[in-house]
Amino acid sequence: MDRQMVYADLNLPRNSGLDSSLPPSLPKDVCQGPPWHQFALKFACAGIIVLILIVVGLSVSVISLIQKSSIEKSSVHVQENKNGTTERPGLLECPKHWHPLPGKCLFLSPTLSSWNNSLANCSTEESRLLLIQDQEELKLIQNLINEEGILYWTGLHFVLSEKSWKWINGSFLNSDMFQITGDAGENRCALISQKKVFSENCDSENKWICQTELKSVRNKECPDC
Repeated sequence: MDRQMVYADLNLPRNSGLDSSLPPSLPKDVCQGPPWHQFALKFACAGIIVLILIVVGLSVSVISLIQKSSIEKSSVHVQENKNGTTERPGLLECPKHWHPLPGKCLFLSPTLSSWNNSLANCSTEESRLLLIQDQEELKLIQNLINEEGILYWTGLHFVLSEKSWKWINGSFLNSDMFQITGDAGENRCALISQKKVFSENCDSENKWICQTELKSVRNKECPDC
């Protein structure tokens, strides 16, 4: 007996098996989030970028300042080394032929002149006639006078209108410092000797004493010395 083949057409829904295994689709706007959330995210990103730019700018500025300060310090150090090798500050010294005293230098003239001319001679030497500060200084000055009986003009003269002995710097004589031997009157000026202070006519001719301040002298140094 022959077998008979029976054909039947099956009408099944297309992709029915696949559709049953997939989950239902989600709404389109679920993954995007609300608008305020997107705005906050963009604002945060912009803030981070600005902060990074500020940090970078500050870093560059700090590095530039450090480099500038280092260059300036190096320049100063080089200049100091250069100055140290070429010259150094010396001690306070008196000019040649001047005698040192505490805080001043004295010049004892070898020639004779009137008080006014002596005043002018000291001025030409960038100095002034002697001003005596106290009794101790008076003794030091008298010790410089090596000849007895030699008199030297000082910067002290009698002012008739004020009836007082007055120094050329405008201060009055302290009577406790020393006594002046001689008259106190018109055209009288004071002289100093080894032992005393005398009053004499300002037009008479005597030696004189100039004073100047101690001066700082810079001594050149030889780099190879």
